Amino acid sequence: MTQEATPGTPGQLVPATRTVSARRFRKSLKKDSSLYLLALPGIIILILFAYLPMSGLILVFKNYNFNDGIFGSPWAGFSNFEFFFSSMEDALRATRNTVMLNALYMLTGTFFSVAIAIILNELRSKWFIKITQSVMFFPYFISWIIIGAILFSLLDYDKGILNQLLQSLGLSQMDWYSSPWLFVVILVLANIWKSAGYGAIIYYAVLQGVDTSYYEAARIDGASRWQIITKITIPMLIPSIILMTLLGIGGMLKGDLSMIMGVTFLNPLLLPTTDIIDVYVYRTAIRSGEFGFASAITLYQSVFGFILVLVANKLAGWYDKDSKLF
Repeated sequence: MTQEATPGTPGQLVPATRTVSARRFRKSLKKDSSLYLLALPGIIILILFAYLPMSGLILVFKNYNFNDGIFGSPWAGFSNFEFFFSSMEDALRATRNTVMLNALYMLTGTFFSVAIAIILNELRSKWFIKITQSVMFFPYFISWIIIGAILFSLLDYDKGILNQLLQSLGLSQMDWYSSPWLFVVILVLANIWKSAGYGAIIYYAVLQGVDTSYYEAARIDGASRWQIITKITIPMLIPSIILMTLLGIGGMLKGDLSMIMGVTFLNPLLLPTTDIIDVYVYRTAIRSGEFGFASAITLYQSVFGFILVLVANKLAGWYDKDSKLF
């Protein structure tokens, strides 16, 4: 590598490429100063709310107590990690449930979001599309507490609408809240109902940016609607699907505590399939004030999620190098 001496610093060599890069950055800063100024608030917010809180990771290695605070509490080494893995059966169950539910959410959510986006793209009535988008978007803003109340009115053993319907058909009642694996299906359906509309709008926005000349040429060549969807629409969506999947994989070990609390009420009978890592941490650490343990598990989730993103990003690069995140 070519190197040159930096004036004023005898004996110290600075790579020439670094000097050239700094000069280019100063030139770009001067040329695009308005763009950098626009990005500045976002960068400040990112630093304040994403990077500065990382200093709290020190809590992972502390035996935290309220009197001494974060920095005054005694060091605990890796004992906070040992607490989680000391009960290997519970740790594996929580990890398995988290990965299983997130994988199901991602697969079903992507499928229905893409399907709805394609259907909207095929419609021609603009007012109908706008009304449909609004209706589908609405569940995204409903809290899991309200959704849990709606599900309870449907699934309650004595007064639930579904059990009353089963009784009217001469069938026996179902105890939905004591069937762990049946509740996996219920959670997946609830997640689709809540988030599929939101995802569909993202994919529909991508389709609105596709050059319409592709569709016109296909119609002139006599392509059927199904051929247009499979040969043009879906291939155009694949880069966005890969991008959204990569972002989703980063949170594969993170669960939605509010969802499980709102929908299952932390029912002990459902824990075999709903005891995700966040629920396990809440039950065993947060309620007893073990913040060091809770922070250790959060770090475990983040590191594992980062590794998954690296692997998934590598796989995406092998499929299409332009689909990689970095």
